[in-house]
Amino acid sequence: MYCKCGDLESAHLLFDRMTKRNLVSWNSLISGYSLIGRYQQTLGLFLEGRSMEMEPDRFTYAGVLRGSAHLGDLKMGIMIHGLVVVSGVSSQVLLTNSLIDMYAKCGRIDLARLVLDHSHELDEVSWNSLLSGYVHLDAQRGVQINGFALGSIFKACAGSSDYSSDFGSIAHGFAVKVGLEMDVVVCGAMLDKFLKRGAVKKAIETFKLMPEQNVIVFNTMIAGLCGPDLETSDQPYYALSLFSDMKRRGMKPSKFTFSSVLKACNVIVGFEPGKQIHAQVLKHNLQKDEFIGSGLIDLYSNNGLIEDGLRCFDSTYKQDVVSWTSMISGFVQSEQFERACDLFHKLLVSGQKPDEFTLSSVMSACANLAIARTGEQVHSRSMKTGFNNFTVCVNSLIFMYAKSGDIDAAAKAFSETCDHDVKMKDYGFVPNSVIFLGVLTACSHGGLLDEGLRSFDSMKRDYNLEPNVKHYASIVDLLGRAGKLPAAEDLILSSGFASDPVIWKALLGSCRLHGDVNRAARVAERIIELNPHESSSYVLLYNIYFDAGERLLADNVRNKMKKLGVKKEPGLSWIIIGPIVHSFTASDKSHPQSRDIYSKLEEMVRGVKETEEQVVQNFHSERLAVALGMMVLPESAPIRVMKNLRVCRDCHTMMKLFSYSERREIVLRDPSGSIASPGAHVLAWITGNK
Repeated sequence: MYCKCGDLESAHLLFDRMTKRNLVSWNSLISGYSLIGRYQQTLGLFLEGRSMEMEPDRFTYAGVLRGSAHLGDLKMGIMIHGLVVVSGVSSQVLLTNSLIDMYAKCGRIDLARLVLDHSHELDEVSWNSLLSGYVHLDAQRGVQINGFALGSIFKACAGSSDYSSDFGSIAHGFAVKVGLEMDVVVCGAMLDKFLKRGAVKKAIETFKLMPEQNVIVFNTMIAGLCGPDLETSDQPYYALSLFSDMKRRGMKPSKFTFSSVLKACNVIVGFEPGKQIHAQVLKHNLQKDEFIGSGLIDLYSNNGLIEDGLRCFDSTYKQDVVSWTSMISGFVQSEQFERACDLFHKLLVSGQKPDEFTLSSVMSACANLAIARTGEQVHSRSMKTGFNNFTVCVNSLIFMYAKSGDIDAAAKAFSETCDHDVKMKDYGFVPNSVIFLGVLTACSHGGLLDEGLRSFDSMKRDYNLEPNVKHYASIVDLLGRAGKLPAAEDLILSSGFASDPVIWKALLGSCRLHGDVNRAARVAERIIELNPHESSSYVLLYNIYFDAGERLLADNVRNKMKKLGVKKEPGLSWIIIGPIVHSFTASDKSHPQSRDIYSKLEEMVRGVKETEEQVVQNFHSERLAVALGMMVLPESAPIRVMKNLRVCRDCHTMMKLFSYSERREIVLRDPSGSIASPGAHVLAWITGNK
């Protein structure tokens, strides 16, 4: 706190009084002195820390290198460089930039360039540091700028600031003036600048005019054409044509070439080009490279060949966080959520540090499995590492809590990240389709009709986002729960997704909830027509007819299932207690505590019967799971149960009654969403027991 306020005297006084100093305290003081320009104290603190066996990290070294640079202390800078290399952190871009800056400011631009040339990871700061050194040297010595210097300038101008854009244009004009516009180094840097700024046509024109094209230039073009922001759908195909051109010219593709080309294969339609590139990777014996391995994992996962993707992952020599994340994301994409969570656990055991994309994928898996405790642990990790503020994590976090039925946590995550539209814009936070899906799901489960409709309208009007079938299904579910069944059906017919059974299923559940038998029959027939071999719609239609007393129609549905060979999926409910998943089927007696579970369930039913005259007693799987939760979990803990099939009306009602009589929160998740019991006082009003 004192360092951030600039009060270094108070900070140092507090530091001297500390009986036990850790690396964080050393770094805070070193950084504090460095930020206010007291570099002698920075170096003095570092030497004092070393004498007390302090183990510096990258932040310590960066602060001391800044001090050496501003003092022009080359001897100290070289010593720090040696310590950086010995400690094994020299490959990190923060220290690369600090070393380049130190050597440049100490007048050793040759050593600064040597550091840059031997670094594997660079960013805009790296090039700007070197460029500043060149400019400073030119001013002192009158050195003439050559192709390499201009190349450095263009690399620095490939950033995103308006200043670098203008400066790059000036440098381009200067290159033409001195006759270096066709120099291979200058052209390569110019291509990088054009592509990073979205000037694809300009880059292609420059590339075609080049008298000399080497592997580095081809790699620059291919990587730029396969970047995250594709200007046109033709770019990946042009990248593949450049790869073919390289081969025809006898150039040997590098691992960077293959890594970029695989990105193109993951964008285009069709699997054949990707298979051919994989064959080339094997031919050049590059399949064990971590970046190529990640591209191959994405290739096979995107094409539904998850086991082939797993083989690529297993064969990768060095499995970094990118390859781990690609494999976890592949499992999520193929809806193998348990395997995604299992692989995440293995990642942690291996010592790898997950990034924001890893955590986002795991949160998506937790959302679909409705495993709240695991999701909360992942959320906690994202907060500790600071990734919880990244948009990709926020989206998954809101979606995870909404899908798990914890609407309060979803709302809290949303409000903490972006308190209404004003703060969202101030923070640069722009919600995407995923975060809107989480918000709409939360509104649906919470019965917030007006809020949900406003969010849906805002999605299209304010953020120019096109809703997909899941967004429409959430609104259909929201309207259906509110009893607006005609409006929900009209929305389906006008949505453009009337041929997708997912959106009709959202309406079917509401039809049963409100006893609209005729509409339910029509909707169910539509779903069966679209997906005749999926059992859940038959079962739901059977239950609707049965509840309405239409036994003949119910039997007709069952006979149709037998005729078509459609088998009902067995109902399964489960509850997670600690690290163990306890699963149940209807009337299940295989659990070791089975006798106690049935005894507890009967006790709960007796408690409900004291206030309700008509109680349907059965031993459905969800009731058994809830009874176990009542027995084992602390009284303050909510009971969260998942079921693979839609919860029947009787059990739906019983969960609310159990929640009231036992004074416990119950969240029951089924394929249609989450049934969250409200507080006991609300339930008292619902059931008439005030």
